[in-house]
Amino acid sequence: MNSKYLIALDLDGTLLTDEKTITEKTMKTIARVKEAGHEVVIATGRPYRASKAIYQQLDLTTPIVNFNGAYVHHPLDSSWGVYHEYLPLEVAQEVISSCREYELKNMYAEVLDDIYAEKQEEEIIPIFHYLKDDIIHGDLLKNLKNSPTCLLIDSDESHVASIREHLSNVHAEVIDHRRWAAPHHIIEVVKAGMNKAIGLQKVASYYNIPRKNIIAFGDEDNDLEMIEYAGHGVSMGNAIHPLKNLAKHITLSNQEDGIAIFLEDFFNMK
Repeated sequence: MNSKYLIALDLDGTLLTDEKTITEKTMKTIARVKEAGHEVVIATGRPYRASKAIYQQLDLTTPIVNFNGAYVHHPLDSSWGVYHEYLPLEVAQEVISSCREYELKNMYAEVLDDIYAEKQEEEIIPIFHYLKDDIIHGDLLKNLKNSPTCLLIDSDESHVASIREHLSNVHAEVIDHRRWAAPHHIIEVVKAGMNKAIGLQKVASYYNIPRKNIIAFGDEDNDLEMIEYAGHGVSMGNAIHPLKNLAKHITLSNQEDGIAIFLEDFFNMK
């Protein structure tokens, strides 16, 4: 195979084990794929600051897709351009107001790397742990002055379905919402039309790599569009059923080196 491939990796539940690490086998396999001349890109719902360490660990030199496609930039090349699709402030305010009618643990707004939290809480969600001191607490309607990249609604599992139904009924035209993977019962709200496939398209066109040469790995509902868009959409063994149904391939789980096994096989690297 001498043609170039673009390999897109979701992080949580896909590249990362449940302990949030990358296995040695997967690290080595990704390094070999890069040495063979292919491009490897991260496509995640995480903000950049929560994926930067993994970008560096994999020694990547590609653009990165964050916030499920709402933010795409090149960490090593500022001239590449920045694509940032905000949730309009007035829409964010409407969502915040209407969600207050539900029992919530907390609500967060992220403006790129700034985080606002509605309530001061002991139980902060783990992805914010290393930022504890930098979070701006208090009334989101008062504190949020700029259009956010996303809103995060943290509630008990029993409320997730009704909140999502409410979001679909009331705000469907202007937002998209996704549910995070367990153990978090978090609903992420972004501008309508944002998904990882949109971000991946920007990267693929930059490298001039056709869809048929894109391999994408994922496990959750925020991976659906990307898995459908890629010529080779690969579902992890631990993925949700709708993703497995959509994917062209199913590999082993994130605990069993699913990515490495698939790539070894695909590129005859045994």
